[in-house]
Amino acid sequence: MQGAEKAPNHVAIILDGNGRWAKSKGMPRNYGHVQGAKTVERICEEAYRMGIQYLTVYAFSTENWNRPKDEVDALMKLLRNYLKTCLKTAEKNRMCVRILGDKTGLDADIRQRIEELEAATKENDGLHFQIALNYGGRDEIVRAVRELSHKVKEGELEENQVTEEKISSLLDTRGIPDPDLLIRTCGEQRISNFLLWQLAYTEFYVTTVAWPDFSKDELEKAIEAYNKRDRRYGLVKQG
Repeated sequence: MQGAEKAPNHVAIILDGNGRWAKSKGMPRNYGHVQGAKTVERICEEAYRMGIQYLTVYAFSTENWNRPKDEVDALMKLLRNYLKTCLKTAEKNRMCVRILGDKTGLDADIRQRIEELEAATKENDGLHFQIALNYGGRDEIVRAVRELSHKVKEGELEENQVTEEKISSLLDTRGIPDPDLLIRTCGEQRISNFLLWQLAYTEFYVTTVAWPDFSKDELEKAIEAYNKRDRRYGLVKQG
C-alpha cells in the first residue's frame, strides 16, 4: 500500500467463512467463530494504523437466528465475552464503538453490556468501530420508515420533507459516512442484506481468504485494489 493517506475513510467487512475454515481443519464451527473474533481485534488495530477512520463489521445478521440452536447459543456466549474484551481494547486504543442493528432482539444482559460499551467509548478519538449485531439492511430501513411514518402522522414532519438526508438520519448509521470500500471474505459475491442503503456507491472487493485467515497483508491488497478503481460518480452524500 502506498502510504496511509491512500486508505479509504470507511471500510465495511462481511466476515465470512468462520465455519468452513474450522471444518477444513477438522474442528467444530464454533472454533472458527472464536478465531474469527481474534481476527477482528487484530484488524481493528491494523486498520487504524493504515489511516482508516471507520471500520464496520457484519457480525450477526437477523437471518443468523435460523442457524442450529447450539451454534446460536455458542455465538451469543462468544458475543458476551467479546463485548468485555472490546471494552478493554477500546480503552487501550481509544476506539469509539457503536452497535448497529435491532438491540431489542438481544438478551437483556447483552443489551446492558452494549449500553455500557457505547457509553464508555463515545468520546474516544481513535478508530470508529461499528459492529452489526442482529442487523439486517431491510429491517433497518423498515424501522426508519416506521419512524418517519409516525412523525408524519403526528404532524412533526410534512410528506414533502421526507428526503434522502432525513432517511439517513434515522438509520442505525446516522452520523457515520457511507462506506468507501466493502470487503467480503471467503469468496461469496453477495451483500447478504448488509447496509443496503449505505452501499449505494461503495466499491466491492471479494477475497477467497476465509475470515480467520484475513491479515494485514490481505487488508492492504483490498486497499490497493480500491485505489486502482476509476470512480466516476462524483461526490456521494453521506449519512
